[in-house]
Amino acid sequence: MASKTTKTASRPLLVLFSLILVTAGILGGLGIPLVSSEGMIIRAQLVDGSLPSAPDDAAWIKVTPMTLPLSGQIITRPVWPEPTARALTVRALHDGTDIAFLLEWQDNTKNDRLTPGTFRDGVAIGLPLGDAPAFFCMGQLDHYINIWHWKADWQSDIDRRAARSSEKQREGVRTFEVIPRRISSVEDLIGGGFSTLTTKEKQGRVQGKATWKDGVWRVVMRRPLVGEEQENEAKLIPGRVQTISFAVWNGENKERNGQKAVAPWFQLSIDPVAKKL
Repeated sequence: MASKTTKTASRPLLVLFSLILVTAGILGGLGIPLVSSEGMIIRAQLVDGSLPSAPDDAAWIKVTPMTLPLSGQIITRPVWPEPTARALTVRALHDGTDIAFLLEWQDNTKNDRLTPGTFRDGVAIGLPLGDAPAFFCMGQLDHYINIWHWKADWQSDIDRRAARSSEKQREGVRTFEVIPRRISSVEDLIGGGFSTLTTKEKQGRVQGKATWKDGVWRVVMRRPLVGEEQENEAKLIPGRVQTISFAVWNGENKERNGQKAVAPWFQLSIDPVAKKL
């Protein structure tokens, strides 16, 4: 009798296990990674020496990557349930003075010009301004969020202006292309809910550098750890664990504003700085 009961009770467990395997297979086939509860913390590792500011710096190879699943934005209209980006790989380092993130994702087309009817590629990091996490997309009233929004067209402006300057110095070439002057390829923003996104008056604290190759964007965003503004700049304190979120836009898929792929709050652990004796 006991044997029959045990056999009957095991059937739901077997069915549940089978469903988990099938779901994992479907998600894997779609390119959506599975994240375990043990792997939810992104570590900003302390480095001894210079902090990398470019995606191809060899220092990034030594950093363990964290792959986060991305999903569609379905909280507010217009919803975007089917973004093309399925995963975002994150690495983080700090040197006790600055912190840098390397973000990588698959994007088969490079969209780095913003013209009527076309849209840019982009990626953003969201950090709460207070100790309590706000709504991960745009924050909420009394729970604001600091957003670092890297834009592919801004990066293109910076890179083309630098290339033109080098050409002029080398060959004395004169060109008349009008290229906007950018202090950074990253826009530093504050959000307190939908339709409240505001560009901070002071820009350039967050710097960006990116490359696109073989259908992959690799973007570095870097900022000093110590904040200049008490209320409008996210605190980044060594030795502390805090929340962090991400968003990705694919211009080829006409993604812009709230039409994006998102990764809600994860944990960011910033290595402590050893005290000097």
